[in-house]
Amino acid sequence: MFSASVQMWKFTRVVCFLIMFALFAQVAPSYAKDVRVGVIDIQAAVTGTKEWKREFAAFKTKFETEKLSIALKEKQLKKIIEDLTKKSSVLNSKSKKKKEEELLSKKKNFERYVQDKQEEFTKNEKAITRKILQKMIKVVKKLGESRKFTIILDKKIGLYFDKSVDMTALATRAYDKTK
Repeated sequence: MFSASVQMWKFTRVVCFLIMFALFAQVAPSYAKDVRVGVIDIQAAVTGTKEWKREFAAFKTKFETEKLSIALKEKQLKKIIEDLTKKSSVLNSKSKKKKEEELLSKKKNFERYVQDKQEEFTKNEKAITRKILQKMIKVVKKLGESRKFTIILDKKIGLYFDKSVDMTALATRAYDKTK
């Protein structure tokens, strides 16, 4: 009796396997015949555009100018600190305290200024990228429609893609042609 139930169990497993195999072993399922997949490295496509390069060059120029200004202000602040350190033994306690307070105030203002500029530049960089990214998405959608792609994926979501489905350079060229 025990061996009959074991044989029945094995028979059931084999039948289930054969049914599953028959369902999933189709060589080319009819629902997947016309699927076209494209892949794009959206970050490379955006940073490869002429507009992004132009905008980023202007951004970088402003950033470098501000960086020099900050370095000059920092140098002036360090000189004030050195002067106070040298003169601290000569100054009376009241004037020394007043100078230290002035220095502390200038240092705080400098730190706030640097932080504000960092936030401003980060915000500007994100705005430039966001503006171009929105345009790039529209270009990619048009490419997908015109070339009859079923889906276009970002390269970051997959481990491997054949180079023949990479649309990054195509998207960058198409973007540069639009205005």
